[in-house]
Amino acid sequence: MDKILVSACLLGSPVRYNGSDRLVDHSLMALWREQGRIVPLCPEVAAGFPTPRPPAEIEPGLLSDDVLAGKALIFDDTGADVTSPFLLGAEIALDVALSQGCRFALLTDGSPSCGTSFVYSGRFDGAAREGNGVVAALLSQNGIAVFSESQIGQLAETLDQPS
Repeated sequence: MDKILVSACLLGSPVRYNGSDRLVDHSLMALWREQGRIVPLCPEVAAGFPTPRPPAEIEPGLLSDDVLAGKALIFDDTGADVTSPFLLGAEIALDVALSQGCRFALLTDGSPSCGTSFVYSGRFDGAAREGNGVVAALLSQNGIAVFSESQIGQLAETLDQPS
């Protein structure tokens, strides 16, 4: 049975930067939990970030692939460079996914870690831009199919199809 790495905040854990969750109250989540498919993880907390913590964004105009390649940084809104712990969180997420047999990930969109279709501008102005976070990028680079919480139906359609 295929397992799914799931952002802990989507399961109701109050681990987001502001101490909140982003609970996805969907029958599929309940089914997958019953089936033992869900592997919960907050990469940022796993990397040692406290909750709450300052919001962070990837440098303006650059992407998660640039961060992974050492060509871009992630800053919090105080100006602190938080790239290293974000990269550590991505490595932990990949290790957990691989060790638990996760072929899929359901991640929180918008996050510099877990964003799957968008992240924020890097200017802390609330503007979104197309792109993904470092966890989503690293998982994808390693053959793990990544979905956002708004794509739960697509994940369900893909689940258990032959690899």
